[in-house]
Amino acid sequence: MVTFLLERTAPLSPDEAWRRLTAWPRHGEVVPLTRVTVVPPGPTAEGTLVVARSGIGPLGFDDPMEVTVWRPPAEGVSGLCRLEKRGRVVRGWAELEVHPGPGGRARVIWRETLRFPLVPERLLGVAARSVFGRALNRLLRGS
Repeated sequence: MVTFLLERTAPLSPDEAWRRLTAWPRHGEVVPLTRVTVVPPGPTAEGTLVVARSGIGPLGFDDPMEVTVWRPPAEGVSGLCRLEKRGRVVRGWAELEVHPGPGGRARVIWRETLRFPLVPERLLGVAARSVFGRALNRLLRGS
């Protein structure tokens, strides 16, 4: 199992950073070979299931994640979303935090623990930091 932490300060309000980070289908646009669906569709709440399908055609796997904490940022209060990985292949959890930062910017923290069978921990850690670091940058840029 690997744990990694990504931190960014973005020239966005905390509300806008939160909106971009939790636009779940966009994660599929910024993570290679991945498509993301949300069950039920609509606003996210505790109990929402975010399913990332990674692979090509029938050669892939689902990474279902249940939202177990959903606290959007409020005036001067940080936001927190926790996702528990419920799949057979990928296990662990992820936390997305959005804090008020200097100059009205947002400070974002992405913390994740990940277990993926048959992948050595060192390789998994390097790959996860790289893939999710790029994804986080693209989500916050909005491109």
